[in-house]
Amino acid sequence: MSKQYLHAGSAVNAHTTLIFDLEVTDTQVITVGASTDIKVHSTTEPGNPLVQVIEYAHSNGCHQVAIDAEGTRMITAGFNGIMKVWSFSDGSWVADKDLTAALASARTWALDLSVDGQYLAGVNPEGRIQVWDLADNATQIRDQETKGVWGTCIDLSQDGRFMATGHTDGSVYIFSTETGRMPFSLPGSVKQVRVVAFSPAGKLLAATGDSGVITLYDTVSGELVGSLTGNTAWVMNLSWSSTGEYLLSCSHDGKAKVYSMATKHCVATVSESDKVLWAAKWLPKVGRAERFATVGDSCNITIYREASA
Repeated sequence: MSKQYLHAGSAVNAHTTLIFDLEVTDTQVITVGASTDIKVHSTTEPGNPLVQVIEYAHSNGCHQVAIDAEGTRMITAGFNGIMKVWSFSDGSWVADKDLTAALASARTWALDLSVDGQYLAGVNPEGRIQVWDLADNATQIRDQETKGVWGTCIDLSQDGRFMATGHTDGSVYIFSTETGRMPFSLPGSVKQVRVVAFSPAGKLLAATGDSGVITLYDTVSGELVGSLTGNTAWVMNLSWSSTGEYLLSCSHDGKAKVYSMATKHCVATVSESDKVLWAAKWLPKVGRAERFATVGDSCNITIYREASA
């Protein structure tokens, strides 16, 4: 059964240049991009107004942001590999200078933050995976090697049991966070993997990238259990709905697609333009309405809502 999503608001020219990533809280959408600033917009006020600008956050731009489930801690990664830590205090995001200084020698490309905000995981261009305990002054607790191939993406499961990475050679790895070992080897892609994402219950891992096909792995057996097709361009990002019923993708051709896990088919496609969508994410549910936000080369934040809600 198909679904329809309608345009529900935009922050036009939210950045002066390309927007590469976004994160959401119960009330905000946070965006980073080629500019030096981090922007924070409201998702609860009409017109999605700008509520905060963190100026000169990263001197050469920022390509990734991660946030904990409570919306109290945020990590951003600059193009030079430098990570910065931010805390939400008295209604605004402020720099956590102590944790940022503790991570000064670390260099990472992709990062993720555990649900409780305690653990930070990163993978670098040499394929090295590292984990830091932010509750212990960012002490490094894991340092693992893969095959020395650029790590493009990383994800931590919500239950904290698994960590997954994707790489430029198409490799996908799953690690046990308890032992640090790979419980099995996953059949990868022949093309670059750009995103890996665990389902909310941690039973599935979705991986995709330049092939355009979204592959689904069982995290217990490591078996390939499904493929989602329909994208005709590189898939840049994925986001699971809170229940795990739907998987949202965005791609290089400007399209965002919603896949049903019940049918393994695309049930909705939206396209504002043909400009690249770098990131898309479901927003916290308000009533019955499912909403998601997209960002990319248009420099806009665009919000969509389910038509039937």
